[in-house]
Amino acid sequence: MRPETSAPIVVPVPAKGRRVWRDLARILSTIFNPFLSALALFVILAHAGSRNVPGFWTLAFLSTLFTSIGPMLYIFWLYATDRISDLDMSARHEREAVFSAFAVFYALGALLMFFVHAPRVMIAAMLGYTLSTILVQFVTRYWKISTHAVGITAPLVALTLLYGRQPLPFLVLVPMVCWARVYLRAHTLMQVFVGAALGAGSTLLVFHLFHITAITASA
Repeated sequence: MRPETSAPIVVPVPAKGRRVWRDLARILSTIFNPFLSALALFVILAHAGSRNVPGFWTLAFLSTLFTSIGPMLYIFWLYATDRISDLDMSARHEREAVFSAFAVFYALGALLMFFVHAPRVMIAAMLGYTLSTILVQFVTRYWKISTHAVGITAPLVALTLLYGRQPLPFLVLVPMVCWARVYLRAHTLMQVFVGAALGAGSTLLVFHLFHITAITASA
């Protein structure tokens, strides 16, 4: 009598393994969202451009108030009052009016930086955010461009222009954040690519117009 042959054992891929990548993508999207990336940039610029501790805190607070704190509170208010469906504003039609408000935040921030005699690089960076937001607002009428890609690329390009090779290792964050947005199906590959290009291009343009270089970064 022939012994029975056992069927091959199929080991299913655990669902937990698939969740790890999704959790990683969510973590990257949360940590490197545009508001926190802007906060980090302006804290660095405030430190570089201040001569004492009170000057640092003044520049840091005023700049982040208009680039991070104010816009974040505005988004939370919109979400709490059911004016947007989620904090990422996943629906494209929700974004256009919100980006117009962001552009006003940044423009007012640039004006305030000018009146308090902030370093030129901080004024230029604020105007760079204003320009990129206006462009994003226009594109959003027709297409859902990735603000995460804009938000991570712009500050890293600015820091590279100011500090040369020192921030170069951090440029790896650009493809990581772009991957996270595509993996979460929040954007297509082209949407994150164009977002990164817009963030880099607007920063390069404004810094060129203001003649910002590593030598004059704190001027």
